[in-house]
Amino acid sequence: MAEFEIECRNLVKKFGGFTAVNSISFGVKKGEIFGFLGPNGCGKSTTIRMVCGLIIPTSGQVFVSGKDATLEAEAIRQRIGYMSQKFSLYDDLTVEENLEFFAGIYGLRGQIRRKRMDEVMDMNDLQSVRQILVAGLSTGLRQRLALSASILHSPEILILDEPTSGVDPLSRRRLWNLINEITTQGATVLVTTHAMDEAEHCHRVTMMQSGQLVCTGSPAELRSSQIKGQVFSVDCASLFQALNIASKIPGVIDASVMGSRLHLRVLDLSLQQVQSALIKEGISVASIDLGEATLEDVFVAVAGVAT
Repeated sequence: MAEFEIECRNLVKKFGGFTAVNSISFGVKKGEIFGFLGPNGCGKSTTIRMVCGLIIPTSGQVFVSGKDATLEAEAIRQRIGYMSQKFSLYDDLTVEENLEFFAGIYGLRGQIRRKRMDEVMDMNDLQSVRQILVAGLSTGLRQRLALSASILHSPEILILDEPTSGVDPLSRRRLWNLINEITTQGATVLVTTHAMDEAEHCHRVTMMQSGQLVCTGSPAELRSSQIKGQVFSVDCASLFQALNIASKIPGVIDASVMGSRLHLRVLDLSLQQVQSALIKEGISVASIDLGEATLEDVFVAVAGVAT
């Protein structure tokens, strides 16, 4: 039995003189949610399309359920559900008609087709809009419909490319709840995102920058292994003036605004030293506390090393 449901080995994709994916290797274990993280344009979607067999690698190999994605692309497509970054359903058809169309593509017939359509509409709370044209749906409903279409045939592997792009916070939470529910039913999920907070929903993540992977592990492992020093959270007046000042304090590795507080990553500095430095520059500090590193901190740290 293969160790990984999805495995990429030294994968390269070039478009002319541009290298979009530069010799990457990773594996996704059965039953896990694996997050593929990085900024727009870093090569995530290109990698996903190679995994799905939609484009051919320049070099390297992709295996899905032990099958070579280049040589056995058609067989692999029957085992995976793919939700593309760009909404790919039909605006001039209803919700039900779109699902009917994709059920036909997947070879679902008769009572099995009807039963499965009802199941995915129930799961994604689409029964009330089943006769509505897709053109009239909100972005959140469109994404739920796209997810429904991708799981109609009960795939063993679900590949989601930026599934929450453009949706509101409540719709995003609902989509992640659905993704978690799908994995409890035994599916393996590979999901791309540029929203670092979404990675907390994943069992493991890998971070990509400029076509290369820079680190892989569980969110907790990455926070503990990739972050040097400590994180301070500062409640202060004149927030953006304070940000400019704090970024120049020797020993402050990174400074950002998080909500209504300063978020500082520091090396060999105490809370008192940072507070004193800010007060010296005229910044009133209400409180300063130890904070927690985020996956955004991890990405800033490792991307800086990578570049």
